[in-house]
Amino acid sequence: MLQYYDKAIRSSANEDRLLILQFLKGMIGQEFEFLNYFKEIPLSYKAILLNVEKEMAEFAVHEYQATIINIERRALVYCHHLSPFKEDIVGDAFYVNTVKKRAILCRFAFAHIRSDMRNFVRVQLDHPVKAYLFCDGDTLSANIKDISLSGASIEIMSCDFLEPGVEMTLSIKLPDHKNNKIFEIELNATLVRVRGEAPPYYCIIKFQPEKHSQRQIAYYINQRQLEIIKELKEITS
Repeated sequence: MLQYYDKAIRSSANEDRLLILQFLKGMIGQEFEFLNYFKEIPLSYKAILLNVEKEMAEFAVHEYQATIINIERRALVYCHHLSPFKEDIVGDAFYVNTVKKRAILCRFAFAHIRSDMRNFVRVQLDHPVKAYLFCDGDTLSANIKDISLSGASIEIMSCDFLEPGVEMTLSIKLPDHKNNKIFEIELNATLVRVRGEAPPYYCIIKFQPEKHSQRQIAYYINQRQLEIIKELKEITS
């Protein structure tokens, strides 16, 4: 979940935790807005603070939220309008009961949620889609891990000549399982950053597809969203 927020420290980790707990003790019965992600799809529902005891806070949460907190073992909490602090909050899961829809969080810290800055919906792929990068006469094989209308995350085994800012052509074949088709798309892309000290390397690329390719990517993302939501419902039921 670290990719969705930045840590924020006001005083020290211990003092910040105590500040948050003191604030929460005066907010029992109030609604808070939680945020988690399931395969890059945001899940944000209201939660009611029930109790604060022994540096732990118990919340009544939505069933979907409880399911994902149980998986991620962490939850983000948007800054409450009554909060004296401008920062958001992150807490680790101490206990989650998906049947009773209860979550007890602990080890609180301040955070800045940055995933809200996304301009487009992003979806994670269960089965990586093969792609090829063409750059200065070189061809690299890659696997797409997640995709949006403006970019993608990919895995590659070699990044010898790749540096942030380099321009390339991205060739991908997106599956349309519903109609048993393949969308063949070529995009002009730019490398944003490369992560990792050893292969496979994790790369972020951005692109601005022309209208036809944009429609094909949007269709794929919509279908993938439906699959993810269906999977979440099956896990929860």
